[in-house]
Amino acid sequence: MSGLTIHQFPCLSDNYGYLLHDSASGETVCIDTPDADTYLREAGARGWQITQIWNTHWHPDHAGGNEAIKAATGCTITAPAGDAAKIAGIDRQVGQGDSVRIGDYSAEVIDVGGHTLGHVAYFLPAAGFAFVGDSLFALGCGRMFEGTAPQFWESLSRLKALPADTLIYCAHEYTAANARFALHADPGNRALESYAAEVKAMRESDRPTVPTLLSRELATNPFLRADDPAMQKRWGGTTPAETFAALRAAKDTF
Repeated sequence: MSGLTIHQFPCLSDNYGYLLHDSASGETVCIDTPDADTYLREAGARGWQITQIWNTHWHPDHAGGNEAIKAATGCTITAPAGDAAKIAGIDRQVGQGDSVRIGDYSAEVIDVGGHTLGHVAYFLPAAGFAFVGDSLFALGCGRMFEGTAPQFWESLSRLKALPADTLIYCAHEYTAANARFALHADPGNRALESYAAEVKAMRESDRPTVPTLLSRELATNPFLRADDPAMQKRWGGTTPAETFAALRAAKDTF
């Protein structure tokens, strides 16, 4: 990861805040802005000057602090074009295939619409990590508020195609609840059983379960396994998108 540092901290009730800092350039990026005061305090405590905001989607617990942080720091705001009408203070709109930079590091913008229509993720290939907002969680995925099942499955497929050793930084501490559903959705998955036990121990000692490793999610996250024949048989889908839809509907009422 070289000169990049990720500072992760709890924010609001169950969000994680992220500050991405490049020591060479002195730049600091807010990944989403759940709470302006918390972000400004955390950056100030480290002597970091916030220079950018990268929004993943429009929800207030992800973009609600934009205007206050911009007013305090003069930073520039990058946000998804598909959600732009609902996000304040945008300087640049981005979508699939675009890139953003912090110092000498480039981040690829990935379309992960489904939770919201315009949701994006930011993948830094040279550093080996991705900020995915609410599109993907440890052992879960975001609720399908605006998109369709085929759209959301295509979005997850883009994340599935990243290098298996990619660290996934998602935006909420939902893993314990996700693990309970995953065990219901995919009984007999030994890798999942081991992962769920680790999650239980981590949360009992108040340790974060994020970030997660993509390779582990590929083996255990039921939403990423909707193209597995065994999952399709169990959940009645004839296509991965249909299986994903069945899983998402079941999780919504679990």
